[in-house]
Amino acid sequence: MSQEKQFKKNELVVKFQKDEFIEDSLSEKARKIINKIPDSNLTLSEIVNLLGNDGLLLLAALLSIIFLIPVSIPGFSTIFGGILFFIGLSNLIKRRLWLPSRIKNKTLSAEKLSTSLNKGLKWLHFLERICKPHRLNILSNNKIANIINGFMILVGSIFLMFPFGLMPFSNTLPALIILFLSIGIMQKDGIIILLGYFSALITFIYFGLFFSTITLAFKKFFSTITL
Repeated sequence: MSQEKQFKKNELVVKFQKDEFIEDSLSEKARKIINKIPDSNLTLSEIVNLLGNDGLLLLAALLSIIFLIPVSIPGFSTIFGGILFFIGLSNLIKRRLWLPSRIKNKTLSAEKLSTSLNKGLKWLHFLERICKPHRLNILSNNKIANIINGFMILVGSIFLMFPFGLMPFSNTLPALIILFLSIGIMQKDGIIILLGYFSALITFIYFGLFFSTITLAFKKFFSTITL
């Protein structure tokens, strides 16, 4: 085989590998990432390196899936909420992800992480089935919409960092904001992005009612003891 033919053959192989990767579904890409997680403990920095800077929205979706349980895990939401905040910021300002040393050097259990992510893959399967690219393009291919979407991911991550470990759905609702928006942006599906906006609205109402109830309870308590 001549050198020219060998070069063309190699070029086709590379092209095939790229096309094969591009055609992978989100859940297939996520499964490949999960399979790359080592058996030993790993840091958040190592998790980010598994995807690279171009896969940050997929990482945001994967991390948000972990929080889709009714009651939050104390301390867990603050750590992942922090990395989701910086992912959202990176996506918003279109810059390479930067993480503070305190976050990127945090060690996590690889076994627990893999178990949580594998259980959460059903969410990606579900969203893939209902996703249809290029619906409501104004919400995915618009400069102002991109800013709003990035800002809402930041908002969701801030809610996740709130230390309300015993408050039901305090992690679930913000995680849905991040999950829907991340998937919607990647799939360019405005309907899924709308679900993210709806989740944000529900989150604001839920937390607003919670804080209002706490405030009224304190006011009633203090008014009682001052009589």
